[in-house]
Amino acid sequence: MEITIREGGPDDIPAILGMLDSCVEWLVAQGRPGQWGTKPLSENAKVAESVARDMEVGSAFIAEIDGVPAATLTLTDAPGAYLAHLPPPGEPERYIHWLASDRRFKGSGVGSALLAHAAEETRRAGLSLLRVDCYAGDDGGLVRYYERHGFVRTETYVGKDDWPGQVLARRV
Repeated sequence: MEITIREGGPDDIPAILGMLDSCVEWLVAQGRPGQWGTKPLSENAKVAESVARDMEVGSAFIAEIDGVPAATLTLTDAPGAYLAHLPPPGEPERYIHWLASDRRFKGSGVGSALLAHAAEETRRAGLSLLRVDCYAGDDGGLVRYYERHGFVRTETYVGKDDWPGQVLARRV
């Protein structure tokens, strides 16, 4: 099983939405619908628009296993507008959006490979700050996932509909 990472583009949006749908289905099966709800994200036009917008202002990456798209993330220069109320980091950064994997590939290391790639891309850009935000509810497993990858908790926030969020940062 070989993981390769390539730059993504607009033609990858259907595959990215499929990965997000796979995550929603898995989260619901785990009894954790608080992160992204219970309906496929591909049915939400705002999600598709957000994925496309982040891709336009940043760089999307697709991790493939033996040529099959297995996971994705997008790097931009800033968090989404929904975090505009938080203080800026005070230095240039790279920000992770839309980290998701097709759950058929759970445990294969594609998420870890993409996070390592994001760190390398950040270093290559001459920057040392990589940040991400995520769902902090339920058992806190997603926050712990990022912590296992070298991120530390910074700001906590509450999003729309009392959605519990956590910003994390990593020096690279």
